[in-house]
Amino acid sequence: MVEIKLSYEGDLRVQAVHGPSGKTLVTDAPVDNHGKGESFSPTDLVATALGSCMATLMGIVAERHHIDLKGIKINVKKHMVNEPFRRIGTLEVNFKIPNVKEEKYKTLLKNAAMTCPVHKSLHPDIKQEITFDWIE
Repeated sequence: MVEIKLSYEGDLRVQAVHGPSGKTLVTDAPVDNHGKGESFSPTDLVATALGSCMATLMGIVAERHHIDLKGIKINVKKHMVNEPFRRIGTLEVNFKIPNVKEEKYKTLLKNAAMTCPVHKSLHPDIKQEITFDWIE
């Protein structure tokens, strides 16, 4: 169990404190939804969680198999929809992965990414478009 304490600061801003570490982060509503857009929005954090979770699972597998993932780049694009209500419609996740040549390692890393708890927890109405580019 992890406890996160949040407080509404006003002006559509929320501060969150991570119980185990004491680290804080702030969210703001995006400009297109009455906010200032001065920080991550809550839905931006969902997109961030997906990309970072997938990379973390890949990192665990990479360590186990002595694969160097240094230099991996992840780009996540979040697309919102307004009908039937405002929500995340699509999350595009693109991995640019250098120096992995063997197909068996590519398969292991892809499978690891796809077991990410965030990926498995997102509602099926959120389309996830996940691509892997292997860079030599």
